[in-house]
Amino acid sequence: MSTAADALPDGRDETENERLDRNWQELLQELRVIQTGTQILTGFLLTLAFQPRFADLDAYQVSVYLTLVAFAAIATILALAPVSLHRVLFRKRAKADVVRVAHRVLALTLVAVAATLAGTVMLIFDVVLGREAGWVAAAVAVVLAVTMWLIIPLSSRRQHNER
Repeated sequence: MSTAADALPDGRDETENERLDRNWQELLQELRVIQTGTQILTGFLLTLAFQPRFADLDAYQVSVYLTLVAFAAIATILALAPVSLHRVLFRKRAKADVVRVAHRVLALTLVAVAATLAGTVMLIFDVVLGREAGWVAAAVAVVLAVTMWLIIPLSSRRQHNER
């Protein structure tokens, strides 16, 4: 049972262990979302090489495709890493380490997913509309990802901290 001394500045009345459990559960929810999206994107990329039109890609497009497969694999590995970490440290009283490392890995996963998404958009626009359209589409995807995943959250955090 927690005491008033355990209450955090955010008004929650929880012990350190309860806070770590809550943080881990929140990370798991975020991981479930990113794992699903990452695995779907990876699956999509893996099927492209087996499509008849794949043979029509030029050397640049094949290089972009292979780079995207590598980024998708990296994103998938990163998104699954906290599960392995939890398994290895299960019942070792290391929840603080699991939460800390999973938080950092999830941030890296977002970077890998953003690169994979932007590159996938670039490749599709390149194949359908041309090289310049591919670069423009990739730039738009990067700007949108940076805005939605970094600038707006950091701005919100700064506003919250000022209150």
